[in-house]
Order: sequence, then C-alpha cells, then structure tokens
Amino acid sequence: MTIFGPDSRAMTLSAIAREVDLPKATVRRTLLTLVHLGYMEEEGRLFSLRPTILRLASSYLGADPVSTIFQPVCERLARELGVTCSVAVLDAEEAVMIAYASPRRVHAHGTMEGIGLRLPAFCTAVGRILLAGRSSAEREAFLAALDARAITPYTVTDKDKLRQLWGQAESDGYALVDQEAEIGFRSIAVPVRRRDDRLIAALNVGLRVEHASCQEMRDTSLPRLLAEVADLQEQLL
Repeated sequence: MTIFGPDSRAMTLSAIAREVDLPKATVRRTLLTLVHLGYMEEEGRLFSLRPTILRLASSYLGADPVSTIFQPVCERLARELGVTCSVAVLDAEEAVMIAYASPRRVHAHGTMEGIGLRLPAFCTAVGRILLAGRSSAEREAFLAALDARAITPYTVTDKDKLRQLWGQAESDGYALVDQEAEIGFRSIAVPVRRRDDRLIAALNVGLRVEHASCQEMRDTSLPRLLAEVADLQEQLL
C-alpha cells in the first residue's frame, strides 16, 4: 500500500506487481482481499486506496502510548510558541511522524495532518537525534545502506560529517538542523525516553528561518522541549 501516493493514486495490477516485484497472481489475490475488506477500490483496471485505510493508522495511534501522550503536547506547543511540533520514530532510513500539530491547524480533538509523514532521517532534526541514540554498530549499518543525496544546498551528505553530528547531538542532548531538509525551515529535536532510559521517539519543533535564529531556538524552544519530555517520562513505561 505504500507504493500509492500523490503521483500514483491509482495503479493497474501489472504496475503494482512491478513495483512490489511479486507475481501478478499473488498481487491480484492480495488486492482482491483488500478490496473485500474495504481498504482498496477497484474501478476497471485500476486499483486505489479508500479512506478506510486511515482506520489502520488510527488503530496504531490509539494503541501507541507515545502518540497518545504527546499529541496534546504538540498541540499546546504549536499554539503557544507558534511553531510546527511533531513526535517521530525511526523506521529504517526514515523518521515517521506519530504526533503532529501546526499553529494553523490545531483542533480540539487533534489532527491527522502530518501524521504518517515520512522524512529522511539523516538530514532532519528528529532523525538526527534518534540516530544519535543508536549504538555505533547501528549507526554504521545505517550509513552503509544510506544513499545520501542533497535535498538543499545545506544538506550534509558527507558520512564522516554525519558521524560527527551524531556524536555532537548525543553529547548535547539535542539536534538542530538548519535548512538541510527544506530551504527556509529550521528545527530542533530532543530525545524521548522511557522510565528505563530507553530511547523511543523524538520531540521536535520547527519554524521559518525569519521567525527565529538558531541561537534563539536554543534559548527558547529547547528548554520547553526538555521540560515537556521530563514531565512526561514517568508515563512512558
């Protein structure tokens, strides 16, 4: 289902089979099962996702204590600081948003906007602090599989430099990324740890560069992030 997106909203059986590299008969059986369950729609030769697919995300988010606990935090920080706020977990080479709020779209009962968004871990603040918390062996495995391509002129792609940045983030207790993933946008993230000190997620705020300098983010956003994480750590079993 992850092969569907803005550029491939509807696909033929043959196209899907090519993308997932499986026999057409196997793919067709799977697609028909998903159609029967209501997750996909078949129209002529084309298959597409149905809104019912969101139930899967809702079930995960409802069962995940981190997203449940931190969604109100994201909404509060977005409202009070005028920033985009998110919580992310590491999934292979990407950081996946499991809680999210922006100052323009904060609702009383939360928002699905941004939730499920996948970003490259190597050049985002959330990804960098999550990787900083991994073992040296895990970091090296990540680098070995990484195809580091510049997204902006500021993106760090040199693997030795990435090692240095992970070490710095581990030492500092936070990661700040300035326009590496998007021109005109900077963000800062801190680790979210369970009571046993295991790293499970990252809490992040981001804003347009004209709204705060890197130092201003360290002075204002960072203390709030650290305080929020410390206040909620006892709830993270």
